[in-house]
Amino acid sequence: MARSRENKIELTAYDDLFETDESRAEANLSKIREIPIAEIDEFPDHPFKVLMDEDMEQLVDSVRRSGIMTPATVRQKEDGRYELISGHRRKKACELAGLETLKCEVKELTRDEAIIVMVESNLQRTTILPSEKAFAYKMRLEAMNRQGQRSDLTSSPLDNKLKGTTSAQQVSQKSGDSQPQIYRFIRLTELVPEILQMVDERQIAFRPAVEISYLSEEQQYTLLEAMGYNDATPSLAQAIKMKKFMQEGKLTDEVIQSIMQEEKPNQKEKPAFKDERITKLIPKSIPRGQETDFVVKALEFYNRHLQRQRGQER
Repeated sequence: MARSRENKIELTAYDDLFETDESRAEANLSKIREIPIAEIDEFPDHPFKVLMDEDMEQLVDSVRRSGIMTPATVRQKEDGRYELISGHRRKKACELAGLETLKCEVKELTRDEAIIVMVESNLQRTTILPSEKAFAYKMRLEAMNRQGQRSDLTSSPLDNKLKGTTSAQQVSQKSGDSQPQIYRFIRLTELVPEILQMVDERQIAFRPAVEISYLSEEQQYTLLEAMGYNDATPSLAQAIKMKKFMQEGKLTDEVIQSIMQEEKPNQKEKPAFKDERITKLIPKSIPRGQETDFVVKALEFYNRHLQRQRGQER
């Protein structure tokens, strides 16, 4: 009788364990549901921009006609609200279309798992700005670091002794960018916002921007002023030169200005004056490069004229 009772206890314990595993697997299954947009929060520090362009207009029209075909991905937070992982454009399109709910796939993800999913889903976009890639790669590798897979993100992009190679390889395989290129993109996160925007707008080339990222914030703003004054952006050679001076502790404001004034190969000569009020008064017969001398002589002549007038008035 005791033996029968013992077997029954063992069987019950096994059934309880099986039911626990089954219920746990059921809980992990993704569920698709209509969620009020008002209950969905944006992903913190989301690096990808939602542009109000022609593609968005077409998406809004599609949502009005057919609704959301592919569900967005969210996770439920501790406070009961939802956090949007992928589908930021779809959410915006629903808002513009006047819908109050968004079709979502609810997944049970940790913060770092959500970051990885968010980056991977958005890297499939056709057009991605350099700044978007920069912060996306940084967020992804930092998440992997917290999972014990990665090390320094700010080492030189050409350093063959990069730590965290395994995670960089994984990102490289999924993104199509090489490991050194991934680290170059991450360097862009060290740029001041104004210069980073110039990279996005293709006013500054990618590789010079990577070298500029090693300058301090103050040095970058000095460079920004020098670019405006000289109406020019640094070449790769100039950017490398500034980085070298910086590493040697010799990159002063004067050095930055001097480097930016260097003539580049195949660079078209710029007019001495930008103000049309001045340029229109300079005769076209004045040779290129001698405009400043002409203006100086004209001012000297004018000053002598004023002095003579004052002498006559006495």
